[in-house]
Amino acid sequence: MSEHKATISWTRTSPDFLKGRYSREHTWTFDGGATIPASPSPSVVPAPFSNPAYVDPEEAFVASISSCHMLAFLYVASRQGFQVDSYVDEAVGVVSKNERGVPWVSAVTLHPKIIYGGGKLPTPDDEKRLHHAAHEQCFIANSVKTQVTVAG
Repeated sequence: MSEHKATISWTRTSPDFLKGRYSREHTWTFDGGATIPASPSPSVVPAPFSNPAYVDPEEAFVASISSCHMLAFLYVASRQGFQVDSYVDEAVGVVSKNERGVPWVSAVTLHPKIIYGGGKLPTPDDEKRLHHAAHEQCFIANSVKTQVTVAG
């Protein structure tokens, strides 16, 4: 099939590592060359040991689900003759505790706003079917136990 790589890099910048007083800022470098500054969420590790301006793993997880769904949706829509002119999703992930009390991203709700062009416009039933097909084809959604829903 295929292989996908990411390099995660962190370096200690403070003498207080053993006291837990160290920056968690790090970088993600992807196989295509993009480097993204990353940090834990300030809701998990307070500033100054996190950086709210950087991408955190939870929001990256939500973004990967949303992106995968969008890409699958665009593919399915194009194959069925629906021209998509724009797609914007303000996805929301919820962290809760599992039965062992461990936090996890338990739900992601997608809120896609789609603008269609061309002569063939989908009905609400068509759009539900397209989202269902996109969900079924999304690699990421098929890889996680998180509940993924599309808000209507």
